[in-house]
Amino acid sequence: TLTTLNLEGNYILADGVQYLAQMLQNNSTLTMLNLERNQICAKGAQYLASVLKKNRTLTILDLGWNYISDTGVHYLAYELQKNTTIKILKFGSNKISANGAQYLAQASEIQTLITFDLRENQIGSIGAQYLAHALQHNTTLITLDLRSNGIGTEGAQYLASAFPNNMVK
Repeated sequence: TLTTLNLEGNYILADGVQYLAQMLQNNSTLTMLNLERNQICAKGAQYLASVLKKNRTLTILDLGWNYISDTGVHYLAYELQKNTTIKILKFGSNKISANGAQYLAQASEIQTLITFDLRENQIGSIGAQYLAHALQHNTTLITLDLRSNGIGTEGAQYLASAFPNNMVK
């Protein structure tokens, strides 16, 4: 029984994700899906969002380096809010701005999420503010990776205000 599917660096694109999404609709064993570095873009994210609506076995989802952008994050964040199994969520280097961070902030309130990777995006201080607000409502998050996001002093202040309410390491 397949529990881990690592397809990193395979140039799958959105069309390939569409096929995978069809397979995942009824899959009840896959717990880890790594689609890092596949250029799935926003359209591929939209296909995955339809899976997250129904799949209740995925605990690790890695979508780093895929050009997902704010548009793709919008599709995913909406469905992630309803997901109760995702524990590790990786969105590193996806051209996500403060707008995308606002969408993802809602997803970061998921009470099963323990690791949230948003490194190397462009969320800035405003995006940090959105995330900080969400962190006040999340008691399970242990690791938050915001490397290279242009957060600055103001963003650090927002995040620091959230930490007394959260156990982020």
